[in-house]
Amino acid sequence: LHPDAQYTKDDVRACLTYALETRRRVKEQLKKLGGMEFFDVHFSYIDNDSLEEFFVNVPEQGGSKLIPEGLPRAGVVHLVTQGSTGQLGLYRYETQMMAGSGKHSVSGLGSNTAAKEAVRVGFDYFKGNLNRISASAKFSDHEYHLHVVELHNTGPSTKSSLAALIAFCSILMNRPIQEQMVVLGEMTLGGVVNPVQDLAGSL
Repeated sequence: LHPDAQYTKDDVRACLTYALETRRRVKEQLKKLGGMEFFDVHFSYIDNDSLEEFFVNVPEQGGSKLIPEGLPRAGVVHLVTQGSTGQLGLYRYETQMMAGSGKHSVSGLGSNTAAKEAVRVGFDYFKGNLNRISASAKFSDHEYHLHVVELHNTGPSTKSSLAALIAFCSILMNRPIQEQMVVLGEMTLGGVVNPVQDLAGSL
Protein backbone atom coordinates (compact mmCIF):
# COMPACT_ATOMS: atom_id res chain seq x y z
CA LEU A 1 0.00 0.00 0.00
CA HIS A 2 2.87 2.35 0.74
CA PRO A 3 5.93 1.08 -1.16
CA ASP A 4 7.71 4.37 -0.58
CA ALA A 5 7.41 3.81 3.18
CA GLN A 6 5.72 7.16 3.49
CA TYR A 7 2.54 6.87 5.54
CA THR A 8 0.67 8.74 8.22
CA LYS A 9 -0.96 7.61 11.43
CA ASP A 10 -4.35 7.74 9.72
CA ASP A 11 -3.05 5.45 6.96
CA VAL A 12 -2.02 2.88 9.56
CA ARG A 13 -5.35 3.27 11.35
CA ALA A 14 -7.27 2.58 8.13
CA CYS A 15 -5.29 -0.60 7.44
CA LEU A 16 -5.61 -1.84 11.01
CA THR A 17 -9.35 -1.16 11.11
CA TYR A 18 -9.85 -3.00 7.83
CA ALA A 19 -7.92 -6.01 9.12
CA LEU A 20 -9.89 -6.12 12.37
CA GLU A 21 -13.20 -5.75 10.52
CA THR A 22 -12.29 -8.71 8.32
CA ARG A 23 -11.37 -10.81 11.34
CA ARG A 24 -14.57 -9.77 13.11
CA ARG A 25 -16.64 -10.95 10.15
CA VAL A 26 -14.95 -14.36 10.33
CA LYS A 27 -15.81 -14.58 14.03
CA GLU A 28 -19.45 -13.65 13.31
CA GLN A 29 -19.70 -16.59 10.92
CA LEU A 30 -18.11 -18.91 13.48
CA LYS A 31 -20.64 -17.74 16.08
CA LYS A 32 -23.44 -18.80 13.75
CA LEU A 33 -21.90 -22.28 13.61
CA GLY A 34 -22.41 -22.53 17.34
CA GLY A 35 -18.97 -22.33 18.93
CA MET A 36 -19.31 -21.00 22.48
CA GLU A 37 -15.71 -19.80 22.51
CA PHE A 38 -16.40 -17.28 19.74
CA PHE A 39 -18.97 -15.24 21.68
CA ASP A 40 -16.70 -13.63 24.26
CA VAL A 41 -14.36 -12.03 21.72
CA HIS A 42 -13.53 -8.33 21.36
CA PHE A 43 -11.50 -6.57 18.69
CA SER A 44 -9.82 -3.31 19.61
CA TYR A 45 -6.58 -1.41 19.39
CA ILE A 46 -4.92 1.21 21.60
CA ASP A 47 -3.51 4.51 20.43
CA ASN A 48 0.02 4.61 21.86
CA ASP A 49 -0.03 8.40 22.04
CA SER A 50 -3.33 8.94 23.83
CA LEU A 51 -3.71 5.40 25.29
CA GLU A 52 -7.32 5.52 24.08
CA GLU A 53 -8.84 2.16 23.17
CA PHE A 54 -10.85 1.86 19.96
CA PHE A 55 -13.29 -1.01 19.41
CA VAL A 56 -13.93 -2.26 15.88
CA ASN A 57 -17.46 -3.41 15.04
CA VAL A 58 -19.27 -4.38 11.85
CA PRO A 59 -22.93 -3.75 10.84
CA GLU A 60 -23.80 -7.46 10.80
CA GLN A 61 -22.35 -8.03 14.24
CA GLY A 62 -24.74 -9.91 16.50
CA GLY A 63 -25.04 -9.77 20.24
CA SER A 64 -22.46 -11.25 22.54
CA LYS A 65 -25.01 -13.45 24.28
CA LEU A 66 -26.78 -16.54 23.00
CA ILE A 67 -30.02 -15.39 24.64
CA PRO A 68 -30.58 -11.65 24.12
CA GLU A 69 -31.43 -9.44 27.07
CA GLY A 70 -34.95 -8.11 27.43
CA LEU A 71 -38.34 -9.76 27.10
CA PRO A 72 -38.64 -12.02 24.04
CA ARG A 73 -41.58 -11.91 21.68
CA ALA A 74 -44.60 -13.97 22.62
CA GLY A 75 -44.10 -17.53 21.40
CA VAL A 76 -40.28 -17.46 21.62
CA VAL A 77 -38.80 -20.01 24.03
CA HIS A 78 -35.22 -21.16 24.64
CA LEU A 79 -34.41 -24.64 25.90
CA VAL A 80 -31.31 -26.63 26.76
CA THR A 81 -31.56 -30.31 26.00
CA GLN A 82 -29.78 -33.22 24.37
CA GLY A 83 -29.71 -33.27 20.58
CA SER A 84 -29.43 -36.17 18.17
CA THR A 85 -25.62 -35.95 18.39
CA GLY A 86 -25.80 -36.85 22.07
CA GLN A 87 -24.49 -33.43 23.11
CA LEU A 88 -26.32 -30.77 25.11
CA GLY A 89 -27.31 -27.78 23.03
CA LEU A 90 -29.33 -24.59 23.12
CA TYR A 91 -32.42 -24.30 20.94
CA ARG A 92 -34.81 -21.46 20.20
CA TYR A 93 -38.48 -22.12 19.44
CA GLU A 94 -40.21 -19.41 17.42
CA THR A 95 -43.99 -19.73 17.22
CA GLN A 96 -46.44 -17.96 14.95
CA MET A 97 -50.23 -17.91 15.13
CA MET A 98 -52.40 -17.23 12.09
CA ALA A 99 -56.01 -17.65 11.05
CA GLY A 100 -56.95 -21.29 10.64
CA SER A 101 -58.76 -24.23 12.15
CA GLY A 102 -56.73 -25.36 15.17
CA LYS A 103 -53.95 -27.26 13.39
CA HIS A 104 -50.22 -27.06 13.98
CA SER A 105 -47.09 -27.43 11.86
CA VAL A 106 -43.39 -27.54 12.63
CA SER A 107 -40.23 -26.69 10.69
CA GLY A 108 -36.51 -26.83 11.34
CA LEU A 109 -36.47 -30.52 12.27
CA GLY A 110 -35.91 -32.00 8.82
CA SER A 111 -37.23 -35.55 8.55
CA ASN A 112 -36.65 -36.44 12.21
CA THR A 113 -39.97 -38.08 13.09
CA ALA A 114 -39.17 -38.54 16.78
CA ALA A 115 -38.36 -34.84 17.20
CA LYS A 116 -41.62 -33.86 15.49
CA GLU A 117 -43.51 -36.29 17.73
CA ALA A 118 -42.11 -34.54 20.81
CA VAL A 119 -43.55 -31.25 19.57
CA ARG A 120 -46.86 -33.00 18.89
CA VAL A 121 -47.00 -34.23 22.49
CA GLY A 122 -46.70 -30.64 23.68
CA PHE A 123 -49.35 -29.48 21.21
CA ASP A 124 -51.79 -32.28 22.08
CA TYR A 125 -51.49 -31.49 25.79
CA PHE A 126 -51.96 -27.81 24.95
CA LYS A 127 -55.07 -28.61 22.92
CA GLY A 128 -56.53 -30.96 25.52
CA ASN A 129 -56.09 -28.57 28.45
CA LEU A 130 -57.21 -25.28 26.96
CA ASN A 131 -59.74 -24.68 29.73
CA ARG A 132 -56.86 -24.67 32.22
CA ILE A 133 -54.72 -22.37 30.07
CA SER A 134 -57.22 -19.73 28.98
CA ALA A 135 -61.00 -19.69 29.17
CA SER A 136 -61.35 -16.92 26.60
CA ALA A 137 -58.77 -17.81 23.93
CA LYS A 138 -60.13 -18.77 20.50
CA PHE A 139 -57.99 -21.84 19.88
CA SER A 140 -59.93 -23.24 16.92
CA ASP A 141 -59.82 -19.92 15.05
CA HIS A 142 -56.06 -20.16 14.55
CA GLU A 143 -53.28 -22.36 13.24
CA TYR A 144 -49.92 -22.60 14.96
CA HIS A 145 -46.50 -22.91 13.39
CA LEU A 146 -43.41 -23.71 15.46
CA HIS A 147 -39.95 -23.23 13.97
CA VAL A 148 -36.90 -24.79 15.65
CA VAL A 149 -33.53 -23.00 15.55
CA GLU A 150 -30.46 -25.01 16.60
CA LEU A 151 -27.94 -22.63 18.16
CA HIS A 152 -25.20 -25.24 18.67
CA ASN A 153 -25.75 -27.59 15.71
CA THR A 154 -26.39 -30.52 18.05
CA GLY A 155 -29.15 -32.01 15.91
CA PRO A 156 -32.92 -32.18 16.50
CA SER A 157 -34.02 -32.97 20.04
CA THR A 158 -36.64 -35.51 21.04
CA LYS A 159 -36.98 -34.05 24.54
CA SER A 160 -38.77 -30.82 23.75
CA SER A 161 -42.44 -31.42 24.59
CA LEU A 162 -42.44 -29.11 27.63
CA ALA A 163 -40.81 -26.24 25.74
CA ALA A 164 -43.28 -26.72 22.87
CA LEU A 165 -46.21 -26.51 25.30
CA ILE A 166 -44.87 -23.28 26.80
CA ALA A 167 -44.31 -21.79 23.33
CA PHE A 168 -47.88 -22.58 22.24
CA CYS A 169 -49.31 -21.14 25.47
CA SER A 170 -47.21 -18.00 25.09
CA ILE A 171 -48.35 -17.28 21.52
CA LEU A 172 -52.01 -18.07 22.23
CA MET A 173 -52.17 -15.71 25.19
CA ASN A 174 -49.80 -13.17 23.59
CA ARG A 175 -47.66 -13.18 26.72
CA PRO A 176 -43.85 -13.49 26.57
CA ILE A 177 -41.96 -15.70 28.99
CA GLN A 178 -39.57 -14.25 31.55
CA GLU A 179 -36.43 -12.49 30.38
CA GLN A 180 -33.58 -14.89 29.45
CA MET A 181 -35.49 -17.89 30.81
CA VAL A 182 -34.45 -21.36 29.66
CA VAL A 183 -36.73 -24.41 29.73
CA LEU A 184 -35.30 -27.72 30.95
CA GLY A 185 -36.89 -31.16 30.93
CA GLU A 186 -39.70 -32.83 29.03
CA MET A 187 -43.24 -33.96 29.73
CA THR A 188 -45.55 -36.82 28.83
CA LEU A 189 -48.95 -36.56 27.17
CA GLY A 190 -50.48 -37.02 30.61
CA GLY A 191 -48.70 -33.93 31.91
CA VAL A 192 -45.99 -35.69 33.93
CA VAL A 193 -42.72 -33.72 33.90
CA ASN A 194 -39.76 -36.07 33.63
CA PRO A 195 -36.52 -35.41 35.56
CA VAL A 196 -33.86 -33.35 33.79
CA GLN A 197 -30.98 -35.45 32.53
CA ASP A 198 -27.53 -34.01 33.31
CA LEU A 199 -28.87 -31.04 35.24
CA ALA A 200 -25.38 -29.78 36.10
CA GLY A 201 -24.35 -29.82 32.44
CA SER A 202 -27.55 -28.05 31.39
CA LEU A 203 -26.90 -25.21 33.80
